[in-house]
Amino acid sequence: MNLLVPAADGDGTFHGPTIDEFFPPVLFFEGTPFEINRIMLVRFVAVIVLLVLFWIGTRKMRVVPGRFQSLVEMGLDFVRVNLAFDLLGKKDGRRFLPLLTTIFFMVLFMNLTGVVPFLNVAGTSVVGTPMLLAAVAYVAFIYAGVKKHPAGFFRNALFPAGVPWPFYVLITPIEFFSTFVLRPVTLVLRLTFNMISGHLLLSLFFGATTFFFFTAPGFFKLLGVGTLAFGFVFTLFEVLVAALQAYIFAILTTVYIQLALAEEH
Repeated sequence: MNLLVPAADGDGTFHGPTIDEFFPPVLFFEGTPFEINRIMLVRFVAVIVLLVLFWIGTRKMRVVPGRFQSLVEMGLDFVRVNLAFDLLGKKDGRRFLPLLTTIFFMVLFMNLTGVVPFLNVAGTSVVGTPMLLAAVAYVAFIYAGVKKHPAGFFRNALFPAGVPWPFYVLITPIEFFSTFVLRPVTLVLRLTFNMISGHLLLSLFFGATTFFFFTAPGFFKLLGVGTLAFGFVFTLFEVLVAALQAYIFAILTTVYIQLALAEEH
């Protein structure tokens, strides 16, 4: 099943993409807890490709790297230098580097499946994977804070210093909601909604192109050139969004860990 919806039905009219595309039929193990649909297969493909690329790029490391090894090292250095070390310092950066690297590249590769032919959907466009990644980031944030400040992490997070005691009736619920509820929720929603909207836009443009070229009468076929051009432009834009969302997810995870490690906690 291709998630780029048909451009026209039997009545010859155009039908745009709908949210139902993100709920494809089950392909394997229907009726069991291990049901696999097309989006699950896309996720498996993204993870397998990611593992294979890193295995090939690191299995025979050389002092003078080849092109592919250099590309892999550039990606790893980007996470290590720009995220882990810059925000957490070398000591804590090394501790959390495997987590941050995994989050960044997992989100990136699953986002990019949305523009890969025959896959055509991001593995992060259904809420399950973003929720899992946000849960991992949340646990890492709590772990970092409790490990660094066992006695004071929750107290200082919920009862900020310098606030008059009567105001804690108002401040504490707000701090609890913003710190322990809003952070993981915004991680999930930002990533999921960006990938959903990107897929729907690409489906709309390329579905319209198919409709104009093969179904629309006469002069209207020329409109397919415009929708095809817009589809190409938005494909490039979606690649940018895929990389940007991976960076945002990873850097917010790093910032939350940094806040948990801060001395005021």
